[in-house]
Amino acid sequence: MERSERSDPFGGVPAEQLVPGRASAAQLVAGVLRDRIAAGALLPGDRLSEESLGERLGVSRNTLREAFRMLAEERLVVHEMNRGVFVRVLAPDDVSDIYVVRRALETAGVRADPPSPGAVQAVAAAVADGEAAAEAGDWTAVGNADLRFHRAIGALTGSERVDAALTGVLTELRLAFAVMPSPRPFHEPFLHRNRELSELLSRGERRRAEHELTTYLEDARVMITDRMTEAEA
Repeated sequence: MERSERSDPFGGVPAEQLVPGRASAAQLVAGVLRDRIAAGALLPGDRLSEESLGERLGVSRNTLREAFRMLAEERLVVHEMNRGVFVRVLAPDDVSDIYVVRRALETAGVRADPPSPGAVQAVAAAVADGEAAAEAGDWTAVGNADLRFHRAIGALTGSERVDAALTGVLTELRLAFAVMPSPRPFHEPFLHRNRELSELLSRGERRRAEHELTTYLEDARVMITDRMTEAEA
């Protein structure tokens, strides 16, 4: 989809709802931009104009610059001298590195002993959401449910730090999805694998779940990096 044809990525939400108040305004603005990136409303390479964003969100340039600094530390945006701030464009090596981190965090989840029943149910709920979205033909929603599924896998550890780290790398990975020509060919093959993983976890078959998850993540990494390499050719 051409950028000129896309609707307002902030969805017509009033500035006072997007940034409710001025305490920790930079953190709030960073949260808004992070959410828009995670939702795919802001795409890799999009320029983040201080002037237009300041007007749209009702905040000062200093607040925006601090928000940009936070997002740069999270590797979601980059500052280019004399050009401005842009949503980051990932390279294949970035994606491979993200998958190294994902493998460490998510396999820790499937090895958790014993995970809470509520945490296992959250995994199953994310699978059901993805299947329902696929049935409705909403493949963007399938992708969002898939990210919730993987966050739920990490949450099996019961660790807030694992959850925060995994949330960060999954948001960063969302930048790579833009290279996929359509979300359906990417997400559809993993729907049944999500279901299989969820059922293995429900039965307590952690060793089989870890093997399946490791293979799953490698297959996903190869699919994304191959597409990125093709796009660069």
